[in-house]
Amino acid sequence: MTVIEAFARPGKPLGMPAARFLRDHWQKHPLLIRSAFPQFHKAITPEDLAGLACEEMALSRIVVRDPKRDRWTLRTGPFAEADFAKLGKQNWTLLVQDVDKWDADVAALLDHFSFLPSWRIDDVMVSYATDGGGVGPHVDQYDVFLVQARGPRRWRISTDATAPQEFRADSDLKLLRDFAPTHEWVLSPGDALYLPPGVPHEGTAVGECMTFSVGMRAPSQAELLLDFAEHLADAMGEDQRYVDADLAPVKNSGEIDNDALHRVRAAMPHFSNVDNAKLARWFGCFITRYRAAHEAAPRTRLLTAAQLAAKLPTTRLMRNPWSRMAWTQHGHGALLFAAGHAHACPLALARLIAGEREIAGIELQQHMGKTGLQTITDLVNAGHWALTASHGGRYNPAP
Repeated sequence: MTVIEAFARPGKPLGMPAARFLRDHWQKHPLLIRSAFPQFHKAITPEDLAGLACEEMALSRIVVRDPKRDRWTLRTGPFAEADFAKLGKQNWTLLVQDVDKWDADVAALLDHFSFLPSWRIDDVMVSYATDGGGVGPHVDQYDVFLVQARGPRRWRISTDATAPQEFRADSDLKLLRDFAPTHEWVLSPGDALYLPPGVPHEGTAVGECMTFSVGMRAPSQAELLLDFAEHLADAMGEDQRYVDADLAPVKNSGEIDNDALHRVRAAMPHFSNVDNAKLARWFGCFITRYRAAHEAAPRTRLLTAAQLAAKLPTTRLMRNPWSRMAWTQHGHGALLFAAGHAHACPLALARLIAGEREIAGIELQQHMGKTGLQTITDLVNAGHWALTASHGGRYNPAP
C-alpha cells in the first residue's frame, strides 16, 4: 500500500486537488499532509474540553495506559473536576465525541471537507493526552482525518494487508493483539493524517497534545439491511404471508426443499424490486437520524407559516448542530431529510437548507417557492432551525 507525504498549499489543504485525493487515496491509501490546518490550534482549550466532559449529555471517555504492565483502562463520563486531579501527569487520554455540536470553532473545521457528502461526516472527536497517552493499537472501520491541534503526537500505522487483526482479550478496548507498524511519523500542530478503513494505527502523545478526529459515518451492511427491512415491513399488512397453494405431497416431511426456498424468495421480492424513489426516501431518513439519539427540542410556542413569513426579512436562521440533513431529487422538486423525516420542498431550497449552518431569512424567501414556507415552518417548529437576530452566533432556540 503506497503512502504519500504531501504538503498543504494555499487553497489546497489536502496538498492536492480534491478530485486527485478522492481518486488516489479515498478508501485506498493513507496520506500524511503537513501544515494542512494550522489555524485550528486554538479552536478549543484542554480546560474547555475537560469542562465539556463533565456535562451529562456529552459522550466522553478517559483511557489510562499502564506502560509497565502493558494495560489500558477505560472509564466513561460524565466526569467530575476532581477526577482529572487524580490522573497524574502522564499516560492518560480524554476523548470527547461530537465536539462540533457543542463548539462552533471546532465545527468550522468541517468547512474544509465540503468536497465530501455532508451526510457522510459523522462528527469531530477531540482528544487531549498527557505525555505517553494514547488508546493503543486499533483499527477503525471508517475513514478518518486525524488533525493535530496542539503539541506533537507520534503516529504509527501498518500497511501490511496480510497482518492479523485479532483483538486482545484483556481489555475493554478493541486493541490489536499483534501490531507491527510499517510507517511512523511525528505530527506537529496543523499536520493531518488521513486513514482509510481497516488500517491498523496507534497514536502516542509526545508531551501534552490535542487531536481532532474527523470521522465518517459508515453503517454496516447488517445495519442497513435491518433498517431497510423494517422500513418495508411498516407498509405491509398482516394478510401478506408465506403461501404454498401449489403444494404437492412431500417425500420427507422435515426437508426444506428447493420448491420451499422458491416460495420464500417469492414472499420477499422487495429487496430486488425496490425502485430508486423508495430506496432514496428510506436511505435519506436512515442516514440523517443521529446515532446517539440526540433529538431537537420542539418550540414551546409554535409559529404559523404567516408569522414566520413576517419574521424572515429581519432575521437569520441557525441550524441545530444535532440536526443532520440531506436531500434527493423528487419529481420536479426535492425531498429534504431532517433527522430521519422527509419533507417535500423546492429543489433550490433543499440545496440551501442542507448545505448551510446559518442562513439569512431574506435569502430563504428567495428560494421558497409556493411550498417551501410550510417546510421551513415545520423545521423551525420541530427545533431543527432557530431564529436569531445576530450573525455568526451559536444555536439558541426561541421558546
